[in-house]
Amino acid sequence: MKWNKFRLKTTTEAEDIVSSMLMDLGIQGVEIEDKIPLTQSDKEQMFVDILPQTEADDGVAYLSFYLEPEEDKEKILSDVRKELEEMSAYVNVGECLIEESETEDVDWVNNWKQYFHQFYVDDVLIIPSWEEVKPEDEDKMIIHIDPGTAFGTGMHETTQLCIRQIRKYVTENTKILDVGCGSGILGMLALKFGAKYSVGTDLDPCAIDATHENMEVNGISKDRYEVMIGNIIDDKEVQDKVGYECYDIVVANILADVLVPLTPVIIHQMKPGAVYITSGIIEDKENVVEEVTTTSVTTAENEELKALRKENARLKKQLKEKEENTIIKKTKIGRAHV
Repeated sequence: MKWNKFRLKTTTEAEDIVSSMLMDLGIQGVEIEDKIPLTQSDKEQMFVDILPQTEADDGVAYLSFYLEPEEDKEKILSDVRKELEEMSAYVNVGECLIEESETEDVDWVNNWKQYFHQFYVDDVLIIPSWEEVKPEDEDKMIIHIDPGTAFGTGMHETTQLCIRQIRKYVTENTKILDVGCGSGILGMLALKFGAKYSVGTDLDPCAIDATHENMEVNGISKDRYEVMIGNIIDDKEVQDKVGYECYDIVVANILADVLVPLTPVIIHQMKPGAVYITSGIIEDKENVVEEVTTTSVTTAENEELKALRKENARLKKQLKEKEENTIIKKTKIGRAHV
């Protein structure tokens, strides 16, 4: 399906009020382009390490909207121009030039699939769900994957680094936690490598559906892989549900800005001597992640040492009281014989 696209040149001062006017006229959805710098809050919500270089804000904004071919575009554009003229009396709406073009409706959710084909990570064949396994590959270790709108095809180098490290440390008794599980690829491969049980958490609700679908395709039952939605960093309910001191491996293929607040929390989900695998860290932030990891481990060890000392003191006290009671009993028995 083809759409008529209209790109309106206005000002950053007026972009919000103009957007509201377009929606009042029945135009559903407005795309805004400007050079206003991102706030710190915006940057934190974007989860990116490196932002692209942008030009200085010049006060110009472009608002794009789309009309179906059967809509009366001449009437709608006439109404838009009339409203802009009235607005110009109390706000700087700029040039108000409107460019018209034609665009085709593209299925962006599925269009990327034409670029994703089966590939190997060492001897593991990762194959999209829409491709067939070749006869010569049927005896290989195979993982079928369809990330949907969740993260995790297995192609990214950071994911492959995690796969190799999981395989290195996993045993038949391993219980693994994948923070930011996305498509569920790491948790499923851990089970393929011989792990006993996998748990995955993610902020994205799409990750739950994607993981469950991939589990079904790969013959993995829900009693071996549990997936839950929520922020384990600050949600106590999620932390409790995930459990404490019960994981042999914790893997987090996330950005450094997430790993920094995550690590002091996730250390409590790990068994003593557990393996912590992190990836997705750019070189400039390696030291930051390393420092918080070292600090968190040291803190956890100190807490464990304090707990052991406390327990040791309790046992000593208990033993001493038992010895004193024994002496008292013996004394009483001795007196009774006298």
